[in-house]
Amino acid sequence: MAKSKKEDIEEVVLESGIKVKPVYGPEDIKDLDYEREIGRPGEFPFTRGIHPLMYRQRPWTMRQYSGFGSAKETNQRFKWLLEQGQTALNVAFDLPTQLGLDSDDPRAEGEVGRVGMAMDTLKDLEEAFDGIPIDRISTSLTINPVASVMLAMYLVVAEKRGVPLDQIRGTTQNDILKEYVGRGTWIFPVEPSIRLIGDMVEFCSRNVPKFNPFSVCGYHIRESGATPVQEMAYAFEIAITYIQHVLDRGLDIDDFAGRVAFNFDIHGNLWEQVAKFRAGRRLWAKIMKERFGARDPRSMTLRMIAGGGGGGLTIEEPENNIVRGAYYALISALSGTQTMALCSYDEAYTIPSKKAALISLRTMQILADEMGLCDTVDPLAGSYYIEWLTGEMEKKIVECMEKVEEMGGMIKAVESGYIQREVSHQAYLYQKRVQSGEIPKIAVNKYVTGKIEDRDIEFHPFDSKVAEEQKRRLQEVKSSRDENKVSQALSELKQTAKTNENLMPCILNAVRCYATLGEITAVFKEVFGEFKEPVGI
Repeated sequence: MAKSKKEDIEEVVLESGIKVKPVYGPEDIKDLDYEREIGRPGEFPFTRGIHPLMYRQRPWTMRQYSGFGSAKETNQRFKWLLEQGQTALNVAFDLPTQLGLDSDDPRAEGEVGRVGMAMDTLKDLEEAFDGIPIDRISTSLTINPVASVMLAMYLVVAEKRGVPLDQIRGTTQNDILKEYVGRGTWIFPVEPSIRLIGDMVEFCSRNVPKFNPFSVCGYHIRESGATPVQEMAYAFEIAITYIQHVLDRGLDIDDFAGRVAFNFDIHGNLWEQVAKFRAGRRLWAKIMKERFGARDPRSMTLRMIAGGGGGGLTIEEPENNIVRGAYYALISALSGTQTMALCSYDEAYTIPSKKAALISLRTMQILADEMGLCDTVDPLAGSYYIEWLTGEMEKKIVECMEKVEEMGGMIKAVESGYIQREVSHQAYLYQKRVQSGEIPKIAVNKYVTGKIEDRDIEFHPFDSKVAEEQKRRLQEVKSSRDENKVSQALSELKQTAKTNENLMPCILNAVRCYATLGEITAVFKEVFGEFKEPVGI
């Protein structure tokens, strides 16, 4: 007997494991309490956004991730982006810098300036921000194990320009737990790494109150293979870990929680992504109010940067990534982000060209100025499907968090390798679903018409001369600095690292003397040791 038309409809299951019905109506949200679960924008539980008027009052910040080669080259790109209407900066550092290695370290060979800007001493950061009005723009420093050193450099640049530290705005990513889970640019063991984060939070809360000392990066957890639910759950558990550490130091939750930030990923199903963020905002507000006793509404807000994830881009027919990027930007705007950044269409191949970076920036500007995304707050609110899905996503995130809590928290879950295994397993399952066609990917497993070679991409050239010039500059700095001051500063840093004192004043002093990133990292390695990945991951 032939199946009826209704029976022929394929089942839809989101990546988060939620089954989707063909039609939703009032009965699906009949038990929804508007005041308790949705509310007004800018009011608890912030489901509809953290500001009363959101983009009607001020559009999202546009902050493209940029940095390559030398400080001079990066400075030129920064200025060009600002001239095109970008409203903030997001700095990319090369791999040696991320790992605390100087450019003349043999382990840095072949990587200096390749995937970001080389940064050895204060001199480099001074050049990178030459002519950049750091008193008027916000800067994000995408760095983790050595975030304390990079923050110190940025603050000393401000000092030398006479800019008061209480006027400096920006963010350090500074999320080491996700490095153990995802990217892998760790250096020190877990406990001293979290101590450094705590030092930065404590220092900033007292001296740099407009700066976000850490931004929990669910983005990289998602890019490593996690589901949207895991992305949010693991990010929240990481944030809880850092917050508890700072509270244990004696700070009040409202002293610093208003500067906690998040970096999230966008790729995949549009509705799932929007619901993920609406659910996340609501859940985070509850966590801060009910678990940590926050009283200031600002402490309960989920402040985030959310943009297109590179994991959604393809090397096949790369121009399709322009379309994907536009939808990722649409999702970000519908989701209520504070800052938006888009991966450019050529990032599956190379560092973004000027052309690709400009298309991404213009995409965000078109949404804000032409498409009406700033007209009204949370335009999807009240949708039967969106409100139902927001509730389902919140339940799934809570369930995932409970598993981590049962293990004793995020530190134990990471040290045991549990989180890494979960994310790796999901990455495997996702790839299997793509290969089978269960997850459609245009030009990859569906509507495949061309070859990978058929593309029009401008590759970013890697110039080995940049590395040689960077080494020369480093030697120049070393030969002109006061070695006695450097030696004394590093000695004081070492002695302080052996205590429980805040390390930021010592790091600032070392940076002022033009101690190198590698020299400061070497001191920490000597005192703290190095992280060893659990066997069997």
